[in-house]
Amino acid sequence: MLRCDIITIFPEFFREAFDHGIIRRARAAGLVETKAHDLRGWTSDKHRIVDDRPFGGGEGMVLKPEPIFAAVTELTGSARRESYSPQTRVVLLSPQGRVFTQERALDLSRNATQIILICGRYEGVDERVGEALVTDEISIGDYVLSGGEPAALVVIDAVVRLLPGALGNEDSVVNESFSEGRLGHPQYTRPPEFSGLSVPEVLLTGNHAEIARWRREAALRKTQRNRPDLLK
Repeated sequence: MLRCDIITIFPEFFREAFDHGIIRRARAAGLVETKAHDLRGWTSDKHRIVDDRPFGGGEGMVLKPEPIFAAVTELTGSARRESYSPQTRVVLLSPQGRVFTQERALDLSRNATQIILICGRYEGVDERVGEALVTDEISIGDYVLSGGEPAALVVIDAVVRLLPGALGNEDSVVNESFSEGRLGHPQYTRPPEFSGLSVPEVLLTGNHAEIARWRREAALRKTQRNRPDLLK
């Protein structure tokens, strides 16, 4: 089973997020367990403060290291990444991280039994968290969110659907976008004609070899049009 622990100042954000679709089925099947933890639960002052002004000046606030260290230590048993179990990954969601890809999602789904996701906020997280605790610093794209909570949902969804048994048809993972370094092929369904637009004739022939050839060529054309960087 994969366990996903989320460290956040807004645990209510996740209250119903995992009660739908593939993640709900994976939870019911015992493939994954998800839990959102309130970072304030690891503070030691009466005001439960989790942030402070940045040294050196500047705008905004920074999440303090003490509660995050306490949270990760409780969840992993260690305050240093060198001492984690080999199957434990501590992920910091941050615009400064490496961009999340299908390959990284597959790595997490195959090699982790516990993923701890730290949701950044404000101007970021004290750098000592990354230096001592984090195994993976992840960004879901070249843009800035108000916090790491939506990014945590993206990572968990991408990873859980790759767990063996999570999908009804395991071939869905093989034939989708990014699985072979290109986008997925176009899809059509009934009716064969709609509003003057027709389904490509080859898909109606039943010739599986010709259909496979068309799908590959169509996928390459779509990749060239929308994501030529993948073909490099």
